[in-house]
Amino acid sequence: MSLQLPSPRQPLSRHKNLWFERLMAIVALANLGLVMFDLTYVPLRNFWLLGKIKVPLLPTITLPLPPAPDICKPLGETPDKATLITACYDRVKGIEAYRDTQAYLETVNQLEQQIQQSGVQSAPVAQTLKNLQEQSASMISANWFTTANKSGTLEKIKDRIRDRLYVENATVAARIVSTDPAKSIPFQEAVQKKAKRSSQKAFALFWSPEYLAQAGVQKELPWFDANIRDLMQTNYYRSIEENGEFTNQFWLLDAPFVILFVIEFLARTWYISRQYKSVSWRDAIFWRWYDVLLFFPFGLLFYPWVWLRIIPVSIRLHQAHLVDLDRLKEQATQGFVGSIAEELTEVVVVQVLNQVQQAIRQGEIVRWLLQPKQDQVTVNNVDEIAELVSLFVKLTVYQVLPKVQPDIEALLRHNIEVVLNQAPAYQALKTVPGLNEVPNQVIDRLITEVLQATYSTLTTALEDPIGAQLTNRLVQNVGQTLSNEVQQQNVTDELKSLVNDFIEELKLNYVKRSAEIDVQTLLEETRQLQQSAKKR
Repeated sequence: MSLQLPSPRQPLSRHKNLWFERLMAIVALANLGLVMFDLTYVPLRNFWLLGKIKVPLLPTITLPLPPAPDICKPLGETPDKATLITACYDRVKGIEAYRDTQAYLETVNQLEQQIQQSGVQSAPVAQTLKNLQEQSASMISANWFTTANKSGTLEKIKDRIRDRLYVENATVAARIVSTDPAKSIPFQEAVQKKAKRSSQKAFALFWSPEYLAQAGVQKELPWFDANIRDLMQTNYYRSIEENGEFTNQFWLLDAPFVILFVIEFLARTWYISRQYKSVSWRDAIFWRWYDVLLFFPFGLLFYPWVWLRIIPVSIRLHQAHLVDLDRLKEQATQGFVGSIAEELTEVVVVQVLNQVQQAIRQGEIVRWLLQPKQDQVTVNNVDEIAELVSLFVKLTVYQVLPKVQPDIEALLRHNIEVVLNQAPAYQALKTVPGLNEVPNQVIDRLITEVLQATYSTLTTALEDPIGAQLTNRLVQNVGQTLSNEVQQQNVTDELKSLVNDFIEELKLNYVKRSAEIDVQTLLEETRQLQQSAKKR
């Protein structure tokens, strides 16, 4: 969408105001960055929370994220782990620590403290391990990760605990269950067949005093922190508003930008309306239509479409000469033109020819040329056909005839000689000695006098007022006579038929030639011409 504007009263001082254009472009880019961060925050929350980027075949990259300050305390129970970003931005999204998983991790912290104080075989440790077994069974059966749509995370936890007990530490686990025949045989089958491995039984065995004692507390608890704790920490609860949607306070962060862009939009459009002739404030608003996307309240309405702000941001960066989008615009335009050029051109040409054919069949063109109506609209009250004939006659007399005079003389000489050669007297005269050159001299003088007399007569008739009137009357009579003759039914029908067939052949041949043309070749030729024109 664009608005064609007239020439301005005075050119805009773009160089003087370039700093303002760049400043607003940078502000718009910052707002777009905030928008993209908000759109991707929930899907990428695990990264912001854990500060890790895990890429296959590459080592894990850990980012040193600072701890959260007091002003950004998370909602709900204090989580076991929170970074500056998640502690602050979780409030915007209404995200709280999930109480069950948080209680689970706090129980693990309590277990670590009890083991340090009284050892693995103490009664407090046994009670805490029993609580962890119950909580593990509840986590798997109730699926604590459903609310956050993280059921896949629970599956990862289950797979890791099964691999730990049935694969990595299968020997240690086998020694423990061997004392209980009711558990030994099922465990051996689970080691052999992956389908029989139970994650609940694996957690129950993992949180047992015997297993921790034999496998080593100093080895198993760090493994839990590195492989299970981080996954459980990513679980969360997100509040829901009265409209049934998840809480999203992004509009509070977006409001200052919206207010700034509204003020800037009104000032800019008013300035444009003052700089250009015949451009009202409303026209200027339509001119800068894309800026509306910057202050449209997407935070409250149609939030998923907030990414559309990339359109005005891209345009502003281009106008501020911070990025160059000319190449992209050319490629997009040429691609669009290339996709519709052939079909559009064929439709337009064929439609025009069809309209001409219809006008010929109905006799409108013949009536318009030969029978002009009295109330027909004219531009300058001049008979254009008569003026064209008159101009053609003057051009022929004054410009064409003098330049083709040698050709006319040669043609006349040839015709006269052909006629005289057939006359016996002329042949006899050529045989008389001394007189054989006389016929040629007579012919030359005759041709010269005829041409000069004809040319003089034509120029005199055009320059003489009376001769001009007679010439105009001759042209009018010729036109009227031709019109009367053409209006005869047989002549009109024949003309219509011939012209209609000619146009039909023209359409068929045009469509055939158009189908044979490679549009990409035309686009490439156009690009080469544009590049050549820029170099010049």
